[in-house]
Amino acid sequence: MGASSVVASLMMISFFMLNRQLQADAALSAETYKSIDEANQSGPYLGVVIPNAFEMNPLLQSPNFTSTNLTIDVSGRRFRFGTIANKKVILVMTGLSMINAGITTQLLLSLFDIEGVVHYGIAGNANPSINIADVVIPQYWAHSALWNWQRYGQGPENELPLEASGDYTREIGYLKFANYTVNASSSSYDNLLNNIWYQPEEVFPIDGTPEERQHAFWVPVDPLYYNISKKLEDLKLEGCLNSTTCLSHTPKVARVDRGTSASIYLDNAAYRGFIYNKFNVSPVEMESASVALICLQQRVPFIVIRAISDLAGGGGADSNEADAFLTLASKNSVTAVLEFVKQLSASKEFVKQLSASK
Repeated sequence: MGASSVVASLMMISFFMLNRQLQADAALSAETYKSIDEANQSGPYLGVVIPNAFEMNPLLQSPNFTSTNLTIDVSGRRFRFGTIANKKVILVMTGLSMINAGITTQLLLSLFDIEGVVHYGIAGNANPSINIADVVIPQYWAHSALWNWQRYGQGPENELPLEASGDYTREIGYLKFANYTVNASSSSYDNLLNNIWYQPEEVFPIDGTPEERQHAFWVPVDPLYYNISKKLEDLKLEGCLNSTTCLSHTPKVARVDRGTSASIYLDNAAYRGFIYNKFNVSPVEMESASVALICLQQRVPFIVIRAISDLAGGGGADSNEADAFLTLASKNSVTAVLEFVKQLSASKEFVKQLSASK
């Protein structure tokens, strides 16, 4: 072997050993990378993103979900592989709150070959025409806890700090705390908490210029997915907790205008009334807007399906504690998700057959 060949061989060995060391020191092991690569060769998948175990378990136990027994664990998340209605799916649980939902959705879309995302779970409700155990499918989602909290003494006529540079805006609207003062001695009163102004999120689309921001408040779900969801409106849902305890109404699936998320458990009737009257929202919960924003940035179609567990802040004809109807709402959300995936699978198959016939 010549000197040049020996040097080349030593360089190859060094490169191989360095690569192995880099993989060992990386956030993902070489074994995990290999599992992800092998899984993606069988893609694409429909990502099913679920907030908590009590919402995921009814799906895992459903005869309509077939597990492949493949799981891949990454960064504290477990990605479960299987099929629903002949469609390959990856199930992943996020955990509570906006940040967990955002991290998990980003991992799902970054690691795996995902054709679309379905997010489901339970939610509180702000819409008086929607009832407990109903399943709602909003067309738009917003994160409603990104605020500019205005200094006391200033009002709608005053420019917000950094507004001139485009960081903040008064376009979306505000909440004036003084409007919710009780036991006031006169109609002229004030509140030191003053006003909060709702703000859009900064987004950095995958097909945009890096670090060049765009803004989004109301994020639309995928139009095709939303059209398919209309087929769920006649779906039969459960209305009884057990053989002796049933709701006073028959639960239904309803497509609604808007839903909103924040890392806040909303159990306040005054704020519920405000956001319904201000934004015409129905479900209020803690994860969906994160899923929506990540899918918007990654240009991946998505839809959100949520079952109502309580009227946020109390009231209503039925018992209004989330704990009482958590199980029933979870089951109804799974029933709707299974039917949606079935209809989506049938729609994709129809399009495939139509294309093949041309």
